[in-house]
Amino acid sequence: MKTLPPGDKFGTSPTNRSLVRGIEILRAFRPGSSWLGNGDLAERTGLSPSTISRLTQTLVTAGMLQHDPQRRAYRLAPPVLSFAHAMRAGSTVLAVAAPRMRALAESRRINVGLAAPDNDEMVYLESIRYNRRVALRNVVSGQRVPMELTSLGRAYLSTVSADRRKALFKVFQQRCGDHWREVQAEIHAAIRQVQEQGFCAASWQAEVVAMATPLATVEGVYVLNISVSTEEPLPCVVRELSGALKALAAELQAALARDIGP
Repeated sequence: MKTLPPGDKFGTSPTNRSLVRGIEILRAFRPGSSWLGNGDLAERTGLSPSTISRLTQTLVTAGMLQHDPQRRAYRLAPPVLSFAHAMRAGSTVLAVAAPRMRALAESRRINVGLAAPDNDEMVYLESIRYNRRVALRNVVSGQRVPMELTSLGRAYLSTVSADRRKALFKVFQQRCGDHWREVQAEIHAAIRQVQEQGFCAASWQAEVVAMATPLATVEGVYVLNISVSTEEPLPCVVRELSGALKALAAELQAALARDIGP
């Protein structure tokens, strides 16, 4: 995983490269890979072994990583969890959105989620699951999903500058390989759909249809989505649920404008 250029909102202020690289090491830890050695971290971040060795020692000293000498590996330390808790507790957007998302999920028996971008992925901040059908996929807060394949990511891509999109497309092309042309066409179609209809739809997993719309706030761009596990074709689900998504988005925008202000 390589760090992308900063997003549009950060301008041209200089950054601390060591800090950025240390954060990339923390990002390398994902569910299913709790212990990572220096070689694993170098492969996932693209950083040199010497840089990894120096930064992992610093992160251990700072209490962000734990080191197991026998495994010769590291894992995230418990204090990292406190950052997520502090973020959730202090987020005005989540405080405003969560009860309204839950009300829609319960009334329509659908899944409702809220996500934000992180480099080339989307991270769920809230995920309320009330699907009509039992699904194998269980989405939780903090879970990452691909930006280029999901309605969440494609809705977000409709909000970024051409330069930012170009940088992200380079990452997507490496990841998609021979399928990139098809995925790229789908992304452009989704961006047009957001511009024309206010949302986009995608079905990147079998029998799962999702729709998403961007929410621009003073805290940054978030993306709201609804999804269902269904055998119905995508157009039918769009006709049935797009109105509910757009109504919730409008309600959230109005509430956030009152609570956060310009």
